[in-house]
Amino acid sequence: MPIDLAQDGYVATVRINRPEKLNALTLAMYEDLGRAFKAAKEDDAIRVVVLAGSGERAFCVGADLKESIPALAADTFDISAWDPAHIKFPGFFKPIISAIRGMCFGGGFEIMLATDIRIVAHDAIFQLPEATLGFVPAGGTLVRLVRQIGYAHAMEIMLTARRFTAAEMLAKGVVNQAVDSQDVERVALETAHHIASLSPTAVQTIKEAALTLQDLPLTEAFRQEAILGQRTFRSDDAKRGLAAFAGKGK
Repeated sequence: MPIDLAQDGYVATVRINRPEKLNALTLAMYEDLGRAFKAAKEDDAIRVVVLAGSGERAFCVGADLKESIPALAADTFDISAWDPAHIKFPGFFKPIISAIRGMCFGGGFEIMLATDIRIVAHDAIFQLPEATLGFVPAGGTLVRLVRQIGYAHAMEIMLTARRFTAAEMLAKGVVNQAVDSQDVERVALETAHHIASLSPTAVQTIKEAALTLQDLPLTEAFRQEAILGQRTFRSDDAKRGLAAFAGKGK
């Protein structure tokens, strides 16, 4: 399958599986990727998702331009149809860890920005080439990138449309960790299983807060923070955790 979904314990791996085309996404693959994310969101047995690409040459180079550009240019296709694949829908509070090897271009870069933790190969290459082609990175990047990193860094990445190394992305705060290519998925999966061993209530509430509180006025943000915090204190996870802590203390 061009989009694979596999599960190991509480961790699901979503894999873009078209290595012969550098994991470029066809229109059908965009639909399947969106369905995979929604399936992971709705399955209570999944706590963390790892997103990877097949092969070592590319994580994903974005849309298959031979198919998507004619459809978009002819105005016969609405780009919002890609929203599920870019996780541009509310309520996805399970952590997503991306494992990036090789090229991460265009839509692949945009999908990476929808993930929470990014493990990349030392030799991975990143680019948002849209400005060279006459359009813009509208798969979430225009909203996400300037919120996730410093304004000047975000504008440099989008406006120059040049290629960046993993070291540059690490310095700009786009990615979390750079490792040898053969270790990328191992590190991503180890991180995922560690997070999956923690309280899902706490983990998902932390992500919910990060996604929903940042644009609120300060007073309202603190009010909502208290509501989220109180919700976790009342949860079964907290009751078990505090009981275990008290038992150790005794």
